[in-house]
Amino acid sequence: MRTQVAIIGAGPSGLLLGQLLHKAGIDAIILERQTPDYVLGRIRAGVLEQVAADLMDEAGVGQRMHAEGLVHSGFDMLFNGVRHRIDLEKLTGGKKVMVYGQTEVTRDLMDARAAAGLPTVYEAANVQVHDFDTAKPRVTYEKDGQTHSIDCDFIAGCDGFHGVCRASAPRSAITEFEKVYPFGWLGLLSDTPPVHHELIYVNHPRGFALCSQRSHTRSRYYLQVPLTDKIEQWSDDAFWAELKRRLDPEAADKLVTGPSLEKSIAPLRSFVTEPLRFGRMFLAGDAGHIVPPTGAKGLNLAATDVKYLSNALIEFYQDKTEAGIDNYSERCLKRIWRAERFSWWFTSIMHNFDGEGAINGKLQQAELDYLMHSEAGLKTIAENYVGLPLNFGE
Repeated sequence: MRTQVAIIGAGPSGLLLGQLLHKAGIDAIILERQTPDYVLGRIRAGVLEQVAADLMDEAGVGQRMHAEGLVHSGFDMLFNGVRHRIDLEKLTGGKKVMVYGQTEVTRDLMDARAAAGLPTVYEAANVQVHDFDTAKPRVTYEKDGQTHSIDCDFIAGCDGFHGVCRASAPRSAITEFEKVYPFGWLGLLSDTPPVHHELIYVNHPRGFALCSQRSHTRSRYYLQVPLTDKIEQWSDDAFWAELKRRLDPEAADKLVTGPSLEKSIAPLRSFVTEPLRFGRMFLAGDAGHIVPPTGAKGLNLAATDVKYLSNALIEFYQDKTEAGIDNYSERCLKRIWRAERFSWWFTSIMHNFDGEGAINGKLQQAELDYLMHSEAGLKTIAENYVGLPLNFGE
């Protein structure tokens, strides 16, 4: 087989890249080691910045997002038992965010790709990337007991943190930066109305909590838990009881509980790979970076990577220039490190770090109190939360 771009991974990054390339008349094949149902079953982020929402429109798949997504102009931060609203719209000159689950983003992109008859190979086993340091890279995979080979011009590694693309980069050419946090997030999804019309971020002596949502009838809640905890330790009743303990009385009284649709524990880490380009192979999304979910940056950073990469590839084929390709890694990393900084900072002021003593909690409260009484502090939170414009700092 022959294609212009071989995309490894059929998550939102790979599918969005494939759709943008298709719109520009560039051929791409997507390889995915899991089944479509498995990909759709992954419960992930739900807050889209304007950059990500605009890209959905650019890809021609934004109709359902606009019809069903929830536009939020602010969110609440709860500490010392009191809620404080961050007015995103007022503090950023009119910017908002869109609550629309990553599962729905993926579904829209999968449907568009299928409707266009574009090639996606699911359950592709033993995917390997070859010769990406030459002008003739190729990809091999196994399917139905046969080995297949794809010749291509470029390889896009959209295959996540544990994918083959980053693992195939020469160790001498790659640097990895990582911080692992001493806790995880226990998440619960339920068909219950959200406790509040906007998100609530909670700093509590018992640990962080987040009240999020996917629709007017589906909620997503999180609790900070030790990394040693197991799902089996947490019944639905135990989860709801602990969440109520961490909420203010008004929210606790309004909380509607119900059976969980899904429960999982996710570890938190900050992770960045440098560079994001190795010859004719590029890393995008979780293959190149991970952020703690506190700042809602993971999917949005991936969308930015895809925007830069799709533009670079379109320029290569249409304008015969390699400038975008050459600048891809540097441009992405500027935004990545800014988002990493915000996510690390937001995580550090909202979570319980037991090992750092009582002074840490006092310092957190002092910082939160300052932020809530400072126009500059509030604006810093809001500007980072809604996302910086694509050309920021360039």
